[in-house]
Amino acid sequence: MRTILHHIGGASVDGGARRQPVFDPNLGRPQAEVVLGDADIVSRAVAAAREAQPAWATLNPQRRARVMFEFKRLIEAEMDSLAELLASEHGKVVSDAKGDIQRGLDVVEFVCGAPHLLKGEYTVGAGPGIDVYSLRQPLGICAGITPFNFPAMIPLWMLAPAIAVGNAFILKPSERDPSVPVRLAELLLEAGAPKGVLNVVQGDKVVVDALVDHPDIKAVSFVGSSDIAQYVYARGAAAGKRMQCMGGAKNHGVVMPDADLDQAVNDILGAAYGSAGERCMALPVVTPVGEATAVALRARLVDAIAGLRVGVSTDPEAHYGPVVSAAHKARIEHYIQMGVDEGAELVIDGRGFQLQGHEEGYFLGPTLFDRVTPAMRSYQEEIFGPVLQIVRAESLEAAVGLASRHPYGNGVAIFTRDGDAAREFATDVEVGMVGINVPIPVPVSYHSFGGWKRSGFGDLNQYGMDGIRFYTRTKTVTQRWPKGGAVTAEQSFVIPTMA
Repeated sequence: MRTILHHIGGASVDGGARRQPVFDPNLGRPQAEVVLGDADIVSRAVAAAREAQPAWATLNPQRRARVMFEFKRLIEAEMDSLAELLASEHGKVVSDAKGDIQRGLDVVEFVCGAPHLLKGEYTVGAGPGIDVYSLRQPLGICAGITPFNFPAMIPLWMLAPAIAVGNAFILKPSERDPSVPVRLAELLLEAGAPKGVLNVVQGDKVVVDALVDHPDIKAVSFVGSSDIAQYVYARGAAAGKRMQCMGGAKNHGVVMPDADLDQAVNDILGAAYGSAGERCMALPVVTPVGEATAVALRARLVDAIAGLRVGVSTDPEAHYGPVVSAAHKARIEHYIQMGVDEGAELVIDGRGFQLQGHEEGYFLGPTLFDRVTPAMRSYQEEIFGPVLQIVRAESLEAAVGLASRHPYGNGVAIFTRDGDAAREFATDVEVGMVGINVPIPVPVSYHSFGGWKRSGFGDLNQYGMDGIRFYTRTKTVTQRWPKGGAVTAEQSFVIPTMA
């Protein structure tokens, strides 16, 4: 059985007394083991990053960009093997795994423009002989803590902008599917990055706390559950670090009476059940407006769900594969039972699904609830599985209120042909990312990703210009080149006014 190690200073490093199995979700059995690090391993990674970062930061941004261009090329060349490796540990189908990698590659492509993105501002003649200009400078050493559901995309969202602007980076991937992040570190090294610019430390809460507490780490980006996001944010902010912590979600899809139901059902099906629902931008709640819309939508959903194919990750015909672990499968089944106990109507029950030849795999069939109400705990909390809930609304205003009052505020979508309704919805709903006839409104790489309320802690979002701002700090220089005595002795004792 292979052992997955840390990647520190450009080399594989063993370290840490504990081991944890990495499972194949399709078979329900271990395929590897990962070494779990500790504070000493974090210190070794910080030392490697500290040694590499100053020279990397002083390298001109165009040369750093060339490394990122080559990094992008190498990932593209290994797309198939990376996707297969990712699918084998996560469980998502290979085609979906390629999408995971591609959305991360989009951010790598964006930061290839670092020479332009890092340009500051300049004012000539702000006062007599006075010019003012700003610089964007790297923070030093930054860290990223990423979840199991996107083992390529989210690490790339973090490490690409951090490294492109001149930082060194320490990545702590999920211990459930840690192989792809290690391979990404190897590819960046092959692309020309110095040893120690990117380090991967395997581990659990012990490593998370060590990263957040280490005084040499200046910024931490985190994606995971909201409770842990809030904990990490509070701990890091108390230590004076720049923090960016993304949490859970309960995204709503509002279906208006005038919506194209064929398109809406197709979109909702993919958004609710794709990747077995293990996406923070999944669409686990659909809100039809009006009774007639609800009846028609439910009937079409039932018919469409019957055509879904659940299969192994390598099945090219499968719509989705297993969930990531036995514990997560049990958690989802617990929420399904909770919905039943709370009085929701269980229209389709995905429990008990088994795939022939893979009976020990972590498979769940698609589940559909109707008559779900906002008071139900199964509605309030994130299920993170192939479970879709119908919450009916009498009006657009009521639908907006449902999404706006929910404790999570990551993404939301509306399906309509009415531009006025769409505009009102986008303006009024209290959610960070909005889709109009787009079920999973993850912004493109040159915008920024981030939720509101308990879906996001911190002031700056991920990637785009917010990512550049998060991983740099601005220095503003006011310089004077006077001709002779431009300032009198008396003027030197008052606050400068640039007059």
